[in-house]
Amino acid sequence: MLSEPTLTSRVEDGWDIPLLVWRTDGPLRAISSGPLGGGLGVRRWVLNATVPMSYDRDDPAGHLAALAADLDLDGPGVGLLTGVDVTEVVTRTDAGVRAWATVGLGTPVPAAVPAPAALTQQVGTVNIVVYVPARLADSALVNAVATATEAKSQAIMELGLSGTGTPTDAVTVLCPVDGPEARYGGPRSAWGAPLAWAVHAAVLTGGDRPVLPWSDRLNG
Repeated sequence: MLSEPTLTSRVEDGWDIPLLVWRTDGPLRAISSGPLGGGLGVRRWVLNATVPMSYDRDDPAGHLAALAADLDLDGPGVGLLTGVDVTEVVTRTDAGVRAWATVGLGTPVPAAVPAPAALTQQVGTVNIVVYVPARLADSALVNAVATATEAKSQAIMELGLSGTGTPTDAVTVLCPVDGPEARYGGPRSAWGAPLAWAVHAAVLTGGDRPVLPWSDRLNG
């Protein structure tokens, strides 16, 4: 089981910067595109860390590992970064599937367009964490990431934005290691359908309210 996230903070440059931490009561299967703990494997925690929009470290995985060590997070986990204030996390549940999203849509871009010469320094990154209460096959976990991404893109479209996401979005899906294995994670499958609804609702809600970069809040 994946816990509800705990809000904590770290001190950097004299500021208390927020962190969200999900803990588990045992190992979970996971798939993630996060900079720390990405790929397929067994994970024991998830960390979503706010960073200033000026963040330019070239070792995000090492940075996240250090934050995890400071929080006494043991074993393998997933680490995510965002310029959004993670206290603005949105949670939605559908048929037992839980989705959490921190939504920054200042730089939405269509996926299949030429890269601009430079991105404007506006808040970006949609980080999505999902817990499915049934064991998913490897193929279903991959499919679940696609379903979550489709649901996110649908929400962005419904918000009237001309993009499919931001250049730095990340998705993490976790499920139990035991039990009968579900083979599918598509949007019309037993678990993919509620996953799509929960992610869509979380991103739609999070994207439908003003979100400032966390660093801007310091000057507000």
